Amino acid sequence: MNLDRAFEVIKSGAVQAMSMDIFSTLRALNRRGRQLLRGNQRGTAVIEFAMVAAPFAALLLAIAQTSLVFFAQQNLETSAQTVARQLTTGAVQKAKMSQADFTALVCTKLPAFMDCSNLLIDLRVVNNFASANTGMPTLSYDADGKITNTWNYQPGNPGDVQVLRVMYVWRVSGAPLGFDLSNMSNSRRMLVATSVFKTEPY
Repeated sequence: MNLDRAFEVIKSGAVQAMSMDIFSTLRALNRRGRQLLRGNQRGTAVIEFAMVAAPFAALLLAIAQTSLVFFAQQNLETSAQTVARQLTTGAVQKAKMSQADFTALVCTKLPAFMDCSNLLIDLRVVNNFASANTGMPTLSYDADGKITNTWNYQPGNPGDVQVLRVMYVWRVSGAPLGFDLSNMSNSRRMLVATSVFKTEPY
């Protein structure tokens, strides 16, 4: 092709037409590529869910366990207040209840999902309200992990200031990401409900 012929081809727009065809082909390939990429994005939801599934499950377990512990603690508080009222009015003292009888009384106030074998009770007379110890008791264990504390049982007399601690050993389960509500060995938590009161002149 001589220069005159090349000039005529360019002038006739053949080169421009070829360029347009190339650009059209490139645009078509670009659209096709984007369509393929959009099609592949359908699996991203599964991947994203897999990334958040474990933390989400751990969060649900933590919420469930925390709710159960608070629910059990509230029931224990209610039971302790009910029994403390009977001590305040002298009903327990008048009935001359033994320690076993008093434990059985407290057990009747617990909800059905709480086992009486996990119940511990400490009742003592103190000099005044300021000297009342309402903290978590110091626990001692045997080789099998069982609590070996000796608990007091002092129903007292009219006008005495008393401290009633109703304790319950609640079994907890570990959860992912290190969440743990236990404050005892062997995945257990000590729940404590304390009442401080002065007995009436019954």
